[in-house]
Amino acid sequence: MTRVYQPTDYVVEKSRVSSFEKYKEMHKKSLEDPEGFWSEIANEFYWQTPPQPGNFVSYNFDINKGNVFVKWMEGAVTNVCFNLLDRNVRKGHGDKIAYYWEGNHPDDYSRVTYKKLTELVCQFGNALRDSGVGKGDRVAVYMPMILETVVCMLACARIGAVHSVVFAGFSSDSLAERMSDCNAKVLVTADGAWRGEKLLVLKNICDEAQQKAKQKYNHNVNTCIVVSHLNRVTPCGRLPDDIRTLYKWNDEKDIWWHDLVEGQSTICPPEWMAAEDPLFMLYTSGSTGKPKGVLHTTAGYLVYATATFRYVFDYAEKDIYWCTADVGWITGHTYVVYSPLANAATSVIFEGTPFYPDNDRYWALVDKYKVTQFYTAPTAIRALTKCGDEYVKMHDLKSLRVLGSVGEPINPEAWLWYYNLIGGGRCSIADTFWQTETGGHVLTSLPGATPMKPGAAGFPFFGVEPSLLDENGQVIEGPGEGYLVFAQPWPGIMRTLFGDHQRYQQVYFSKFPGYYCTGDGARRDEDGFLWVTGRIDDMLNVSGHLMSTAEVEGVLTEEPRVSEAAVVSKPHPIKGESLYCFVILNDGAVFDADLINSLKKLVRQRIGAFAAPDVIQYAPGLPKTRSGKIMRRILRKVAMGDHDIGDTSTLADPGVVEELFKSRP
Repeated sequence: MTRVYQPTDYVVEKSRVSSFEKYKEMHKKSLEDPEGFWSEIANEFYWQTPPQPGNFVSYNFDINKGNVFVKWMEGAVTNVCFNLLDRNVRKGHGDKIAYYWEGNHPDDYSRVTYKKLTELVCQFGNALRDSGVGKGDRVAVYMPMILETVVCMLACARIGAVHSVVFAGFSSDSLAERMSDCNAKVLVTADGAWRGEKLLVLKNICDEAQQKAKQKYNHNVNTCIVVSHLNRVTPCGRLPDDIRTLYKWNDEKDIWWHDLVEGQSTICPPEWMAAEDPLFMLYTSGSTGKPKGVLHTTAGYLVYATATFRYVFDYAEKDIYWCTADVGWITGHTYVVYSPLANAATSVIFEGTPFYPDNDRYWALVDKYKVTQFYTAPTAIRALTKCGDEYVKMHDLKSLRVLGSVGEPINPEAWLWYYNLIGGGRCSIADTFWQTETGGHVLTSLPGATPMKPGAAGFPFFGVEPSLLDENGQVIEGPGEGYLVFAQPWPGIMRTLFGDHQRYQQVYFSKFPGYYCTGDGARRDEDGFLWVTGRIDDMLNVSGHLMSTAEVEGVLTEEPRVSEAAVVSKPHPIKGESLYCFVILNDGAVFDADLINSLKKLVRQRIGAFAAPDVIQYAPGLPKTRSGKIMRRILRKVAMGDHDIGDTSTLADPGVVEELFKSRP
């Protein structure tokens, strides 16, 4: 039995939802009366044309009954940027800090108020309009974590343009493909950025991407707007006297951001958007084929993002909130930009890494800004556990009240370290499950209301009704494991894949007609907690026993000598599949027969004899994307000894693959 952790009085006393009974009552209303439930939040916003009663939501999830569609508040008219900025200024928040910005180097930081942010957004919105960008046009964004990135996104929302942010760690090929697929009119970037001590010349990557887009896809952006960032950041290494020697400049296409906004008015009339008009698109990797352009629309996304932030983080008026995600991912869209501003929150934006200039950077910033809500990824937590507790203990973290986890299921050991050391045993942990496609959290605990189990996603958010299905589409009642699906939409769910509604229907709605299929497996335990077990293709079937890679990885990391583990299946002549495990060791640990035997014994004890690994391999590192996701596809190739590993352009460190082949037993 996994220990159940109850919210502490410290959390409950400031919570919006302060009991499990209250949560269940609100959740019931959100499913039975979605109009009544969501109207309460929708009514806080400014509408040119308010949502009409009786026409609040319509949808079809059953591909056999016609085209799949979702519509919320159809007929209503508003503007997201106006509600995030102007509305808050009019409510008296103009002088409130919207963002504390912390650069890569500790000496480089700034802040911006809601009033100033509104002015900057209006100026850039006017500049985009002068550049020929209008309602419905796509703007590609390839930026570091700087304030101009937020300004750019909000300016697009203000004038009705659709931003398509590409994480500024993707290759030029990836950027070219995404720019071309969405037919971007303008590209916005920066000359470069520092990541720790590493210099990234983003302008060169953008130039290569534009060249490739033209050659391969016959696509041309009209303008490339460049933020002069290297000139103003504190140098972390040697830069040439003239920074412009790092890249080329094309006077016909390139223009400096500061030149473009100079003299622009700080008043920019918003483009009033229909509820279902596009707000932004964001590409997510397809398991096969080209990336999928997930499209989110205006009103539903705004309402849902607002609600999830408010309840999952229990944000209160004087709190300081920090989400460490990059805006190149959906977490950065919803929980760095849109939802904090919708709630008039004060947030921290951080450009750097947790390890520069030292391994205490996160905790130094929590201490510096007195952060109350801290939201990060298990990958970061696990990496920080390896650094030693002394880096944490150097700082005062007593301001923290809510800790969040996002990106993948968190293993129990990392959860306990997070809970006990970072949260001091008093903070609640919201282990949030959601996807680019869902727009916001769909499974999570609520800080003051729901009990927690280390590693469990917990319970559905308001408006969300999860089901578990078996391979035949039959609903699994009570405890059990199967496909995680949803039978009805919430306001923030995506509406389509840009330019490819057929693929949208095929990928998400064809396997189980009548349900949105997440592609993830989950299990429900005897207490009703939901545990996300990972992508269905990360499931293992050993001698007829179905288990998830996450389950085995969690057990392997219980061994004190192991800091991180990854598990894949390898074909087996008798069992069908066998477990092939990769383990990263803590400093000072030795990979030997004793460790291998201990790990096999541990898995037998925790899961069963059928789960005992056939192979345990020492791993100097794991093949991860720049967002921290393990590429198990490559690990399967290593397990098979197959050097035909395909595209590695999205790997943070491609060199680790060869090291893994060398260390095969």
